[in-house]
Amino acid sequence: MEFKYLKIERKEDITFIEINRSEALNALNEDVLGELNDCFENLEKEKSNRVAVITGQGKAFVAGADIAKMRDFDPTKAYEFSNLGQSVFNKIDRSHIITIAAINGFALGGGMELALACDIRIASSKAKVGLPEVSLGLIPGFGGTQRLVRLVGTGIACEVVLTGNQYSAAEALQMGIVNKVTEPEELLSEATKMAKAILSRGTNAIQQAKRVIKLGIEDSMEGGLYQEKATFSSLFNTQEPKEGLSAFLEKRKPNF
Repeated sequence: MEFKYLKIERKEDITFIEINRSEALNALNEDVLGELNDCFENLEKEKSNRVAVITGQGKAFVAGADIAKMRDFDPTKAYEFSNLGQSVFNKIDRSHIITIAAINGFALGGGMELALACDIRIASSKAKVGLPEVSLGLIPGFGGTQRLVRLVGTGIACEVVLTGNQYSAAEALQMGIVNKVTEPEELLSEATKMAKAILSRGTNAIQQAKRVIKLGIEDSMEGGLYQEKATFSSLFNTQEPKEGLSAFLEKRKPNF
């Protein structure tokens, strides 16, 4: 499927998704969000699509939502736009595909919210992140208030959202917003390295691990532990544990 604003490339079983609306610093509008939705719907139809790396073209990952479009919103239109963004990012968050955000530059507003919807975040040392919506008289509308607090806790989430400040990659790492910082020229190679590590593990295991982690965020400790033991035991209905345990005992690499 051809996209206007997304460049899709498959390398070594990794799907690379580059947002390419560089004239607007890859800002999110209905068209870009619609393409992201369609992209993941297509990827999810094929079980061999297991890991995706999302990045941006040029000096921005995604600089935010399209402010020029938002200026003329009324409450109904604003609700529809927020609902669309949340729906698309929920799809990415809940997908069986493991997603790595390779944050190459500005990830502000909706761009940071897209990164938060991904499972893992790797940032270029030149990246900047932030949720500046309050400086526009707004709040984050694509899930930022909810995903950030679950990732880093109430104190840091309140600082980021209520000040609207931008943070360097090093600061984002210290705050727990990103997993790793690398030099710009090494960003995609580092994301590829992590993707390959994930791909070398059991297919069912990584997908079920992601599912249980996400469920646990919304559940009590007791409920999360139940999901863990139920999923742990159910994996023994597949061949993966047998192969993985045998490979360990035989001192060889597993063939998943």
